[in-house]
Amino acid sequence: MSMLEGAQSHSRLFGPYGVLLVAKARLLRKPLQIAVKVDGIANPVYLRLRTTDVSLFEEIIVRSEYYFESAKPLQLIVDAGANIGMTSVFFANLFPQARIIAVEPEASNFEMLQKNAAPYSNIQAVLGALWKENVALSLSDPGTGSWGFQTRERTAGDGPSGIVGGMTVDNLMAQFGCDYIDVLKMDIEGSEKEVFETCEPWIDKVGMIIVELHDRSRNGCSRSAYAATKDFELQWCKGETTFFARKEYVAAQQPGGAGSGIAPFAAKTSRRRPRILSVMS
Repeated sequence: MSMLEGAQSHSRLFGPYGVLLVAKARLLRKPLQIAVKVDGIANPVYLRLRTTDVSLFEEIIVRSEYYFESAKPLQLIVDAGANIGMTSVFFANLFPQARIIAVEPEASNFEMLQKNAAPYSNIQAVLGALWKENVALSLSDPGTGSWGFQTRERTAGDGPSGIVGGMTVDNLMAQFGCDYIDVLKMDIEGSEKEVFETCEPWIDKVGMIIVELHDRSRNGCSRSAYAATKDFELQWCKGETTFFARKEYVAAQQPGGAGSGIAPFAAKTSRRRPRILSVMS
């Protein structure tokens, strides 16, 4: 992000102190981490200044982008493209009874995911990426920052670096002894196209899908998602996120959809400015 965008984001969330910390990190030319506490989230979360971590925190924790009201107890949530764990932490607080499997392919993000997930016994972090096959993949940064790493099939010219294990949804379920996924969240930077195109072995074993579609970077993402979820009775959008649900999982109208008000959890978490508890270099 630019200097102006970074200052605006940190000022909006953390006030003048946040701007000063960004300036300090820039002057020192070294990474700084902050521990942040916000209403509605049981434990502090850790963010890297001058990265997309702060934007993710604002979108997922403060604005409650993934909030929905479940009509039944949730047993298993899969968070694919978990990044630093904001969605997993959000769901661990919203649905404390649910087991959460958080899948992230990039090593530095995964390290932060482990740190943020550590206080929650129901979150299990997995280094890997969802894909159409169980094969090694190449991982690359297209220049969008720490939230935009993409995976693709390896070619003969690929070197030994940037390798991550790809896995199918049904393989992930088998590894963890899961018969059914209540909620499958995917923010996997275009790989949803391949995952949805090969969904026949597992799609009937999922109750709800929450996905950010990336047609801007890979044609056919939306087409494959809508084809795969044709038997899901409910669908709505909130921001850049699309929700597909079987009718037994949610009410017909969800907070954030057309005509609805602010979700109670969103109102609770945005009541006060997040508080910076500590700074680490």
